[in-house]
Order: sequence, then structure tokens, then C-alpha cells
Amino acid sequence: MSERVEGLLLDARHMKQGHRSAAATDMTYGAGSVVSTGDQRVFPEAGMPARNAYQLVHDSLRFDGDPALNCATFLTSWMEPEAEKLIIENLGKNRVDIDEYQATERIHRRCIAHLHNLWRGPPGQDSTGTVVVGSSEGIMLGGLAMKWRWRARRKAAGKDASRPNIVFGANAQVALEKTARYFDIEARLVPVSTESRYVLDIHKAIEMVDENTVGMFLILGSTYTGHYEDVIGMSKLLDKLQAETGLDIPIHIDGASGAFVAPFAHPDLHWDFRVPRVVSISASGHKFGLTYPGIGWVVWRSAEYMPQDLTFELSYLGGVEKTFTLNFSHPACFLIAQYYQFLRYGREGYARIMNGCLDNARLLSVALEATGVYACVSDIHRPRGQFGFSEETRLAASKLLLDVGNAPCTDADPAPNARFNYGLPEVAFRFANWFIEQHPNADQEVISTLMRVRGWIIPNYPLPPHADTIRILRVVIKEASSEDFVDRLVRDIVWATQAMLDLDTQQFGEALLKPLPASKFTANLAHSIIRMNKGAATSQEKHAHLNSIVDKIGEHRQDTAAKRDPAMGFADGNTRKTIHYKSC
Repeated sequence: MSERVEGLLLDARHMKQGHRSAAATDMTYGAGSVVSTGDQRVFPEAGMPARNAYQLVHDSLRFDGDPALNCATFLTSWMEPEAEKLIIENLGKNRVDIDEYQATERIHRRCIAHLHNLWRGPPGQDSTGTVVVGSSEGIMLGGLAMKWRWRARRKAAGKDASRPNIVFGANAQVALEKTARYFDIEARLVPVSTESRYVLDIHKAIEMVDENTVGMFLILGSTYTGHYEDVIGMSKLLDKLQAETGLDIPIHIDGASGAFVAPFAHPDLHWDFRVPRVVSISASGHKFGLTYPGIGWVVWRSAEYMPQDLTFELSYLGGVEKTFTLNFSHPACFLIAQYYQFLRYGREGYARIMNGCLDNARLLSVALEATGVYACVSDIHRPRGQFGFSEETRLAASKLLLDVGNAPCTDADPAPNARFNYGLPEVAFRFANWFIEQHPNADQEVISTLMRVRGWIIPNYPLPPHADTIRILRVVIKEASSEDFVDRLVRDIVWATQAMLDLDTQQFGEALLKPLPASKFTANLAHSIIRMNKGAATSQEKHAHLNSIVDKIGEHRQDTAAKRDPAMGFADGNTRKTIHYKSC
């Protein structure tokens, strides 16, 4: 009997004793959820050979989605083999054991110094910060430091310090709300709107500030739409408030994603320590920091903004160590991998990567709007200062993309970005109004589900409170995403859209099965759709436009698709393009 079969039989004996299968149990669990499903599975009495244990776990993980096609996550899903080798070599190290792992601690300090410099910390100041498990922990430490400094000022002035509050937008990631709840701070959520571009409205925010406000959280890159919040505008309003009332309100920047994008792609944007009110910045190394999860960072402007009472000294590990993290144990391997990325890419390499991500996100945005079916809620593809979807902004974005694409520049040059709106390489989109009117039963959740058929993970969810009547699909473009990735994604979104429309006249199975056997890949599809872009059109003309795109893809004409050669050409102006078929 083989070891694998023996192991499978052993696991089967455990289940036969009245324990439910792992697969059935796992389906009821959520991330971080409290297990209360009545599961009585006990810890195994007997073990099994290593190869069998590996195979059982390996096989059960086949039910996970493909990280490369997970468009929902901001997290890094690919690193170079050399980086992975460093991670494996250092898996056993605990970052906090600085006396035992002094070389690792030196790397830690270098990373903090690099980030203090990257985020324009005051020259001549010693860098103060720490690596954390993720930017969520960094946000909590930043909020906690602001609370303690506020409380110390209140007590020194003989004033009540029992009712602290903190102000941030309703678009905030849950870590900001956790900070308020866990540390007993009143959360004052600022409503978002179309006018505020679904992020914090600085004019409404200033109205919520009072003497009990410990500080404000501003988000550099909203999870929902990728928009940056107006740090300079908020700071100016707080300056005016201080001049009128004496209230000195600090700002913590939640740069979970944007703090590794803006310095390279948008160096002209003042959001960091160049803004005097910014006292701390947190970021995720495992997002656009290009490192596997979980690692994050929090850096303070200077040591005075990090209360010493939050620092603990301990000596029971050998030597005297200081710590001011929430989590004591923390793998050192991802810190080392982050340092590898800093050395590997440098400023030029990071700039090249972030520019590439933005280029592909803009290509996807313009191509989706050029189908006529979708409107983008994100604005990174629009000319600087133009916001919101209309025929005018759609055509302007298309023209700008083509103009910039034809202008020579280096991959690391951020200059072309100055012609577009600020934001993350994120595409938030929805059905266009005309499409909803023509197809009142159209459901974006169906698009999300159909995309799963082809392996894509694209969430469909409502915008923040006060704008939650609008639901959006969202795609995050990361380092591993390419133009080929965008072409393939556009093709499958068009396929899903047509399959959804076919559901009005066909059974669900027919709509799904008909195009799948003829799954073709169309090279340069996104650019081709953009060049087919039309001006104002009637609903009938827009439907005809969608049909012409479907014809080019060749997936919904099964009767003719089989007769086509493995590669075919079509005229694109004076340029000859080639469509290469490739399995999806």
C-alpha cells in the first residue's frame, strides 16, 4: 500500500469516528471568524507520514482561487526567486529578538531610515518607526500615539481627557474603525458623496473637529475607488482653525497602498512629511511595497511624536530590548525581503513598476469605457482636473491615453503622470446609465460570478455609506499585471457581459457553455477597442458597437470560430495587428 493511500485511509478513519470532513467544515469559516458551527472535530490522536500530510493539505488548497487572477486584493502575489530564497532561509527568525539577530535589527533600522527619507522626513532628524505585521497595526499605533499626546496636553492644562474623538471619512478601511473602538476613541465618520469623489470631504470634516479631537486619519488611496484624499487642503483648513481657536490637530496618513505609489509616480504631490501637520505615516509593505504578506510600517516625523510611555523595555531575551508594537512575535523573513526589494529596485525600479501599473490601469479604464457598457468611478485615466464619467470625459481620457502613449519617455519618468489625475492603479467601474435603462435586470453580481468561471476574482460591492446605492466592480493592477493581462481581462469582461445578456433568451447553461469551447485570446484587444471608440451614440448604436467587439473576439460566433485559422489579422488604421489564439 502506498504512503499516500495509507494516509488517506488514516484520515478517512478519523472522519468515520464521527468527525466532519475538513472541506465541509472549512466552507463555514470566515477569515478571523469565531467558529461556532457545532463542529466536534478533535485533535488527531495519531499522525501520518510527512508526504501524506503535505498531500492532504496541498489537495485541499486546490479550492483556493489563483492569486495571479485575484483582482480584488492589493497584496503582492509574486516575488523573485532570490527574494523567496531569503524568506525561506530566515523563516525561523523572530524579528523582536534583536540581541540574538543583530544583523536583522540593522536591516530593520536601515529600512526605517529609507522610509523616513522616502516620505520626506525632516533632514537631520533621527528616524523613528517600526516594522509591524501590516498597515492595520501601523494605523493603530499612529492613532494611539496621537491619543496619548492629546491626553498629556489636556492633563497638563488641567482639562478633562475622558472623551477623545478622531475624524476620518466613511470610506475608511476597517482598521481605522478598529483603532477607535479598541482604544476607546469616538469615531467621527465624515459622509462621502459624488462631489467629494467618495472620499473624505474636507469641508464637512473640519466641522466635526473640536477640543477633544486627538487627530485626523487621511487616506492616501481609498480602498473603494483609489482616490487620494486632499492632505494639503485639509491641512490648510486646520491651519485656519488653529489661528481662530488655538486647536492644534495632527494628521496621520493611512498610506497602506499609496505611500509606496505616490513618492515614485506623483513626486509633485505634497501629502507626506513635507506637510507640517503630518506626524506619522503607515504603509503596507505587502501591497505596493512589493513584499509578501504580512509586513507593514509606521514612521513618525520625529521622536517627539512617539510617546515614550508607549515603549517597553525588556531584558529576559538577553540584553535590553525596546518594543512599541502591538504584536510581540513577528517573522523577520518579510522584513528581510522588504530590504531586498529596496536594494533590488531602488527609486528608479520602483518608479518603473508604479508607472507600469498606472499605465495598465489607465489602459483598462479607457478600454472598459470604450465598450460603451461601463463607466469608471475611478478617475486615474482622466485628464488632470476632470472627474466623473460623461461622454466628454470619456473621449478626453481616450485621446490623452493615445497621446501619452505616442510620446517618448523612459519607463521610470513620472512626467506623463502629471497629465492624469492622482490615484492608485485601481479601476472601479459600473454599468453605464444607458445600459441600466435598457437592461433593468442587468446585475453586476452576475458579471462577478461569470468572471469566476474563468478564474478571475473581481468583487462587486457598494460604495461607502451615503453613497451605497452605487455598486462597483473593482480591479487592482499590480506588478505582475501586464498589457497581456489587461487584454485577457477585457476580453473576459466582454464575454461575461454578452453571456449575461444571453440569459434573457437562453438557459444559463447554454449561455455559459456556448462560448467556452471557442476560448480565444485577442492580442492588443484593449487598444483595438479604444481605437474603435465612438462619440455620442444612440442605445441601438451602442449595442451594435458591443456586437462588433464581440465579433472581433470571436467567442460568440461558434459557427464561424471553428473555421478560423490559429491566427488571423485585421486592419487597424495603417497598422497591421495580429490576433493570436491562446487558452485562457
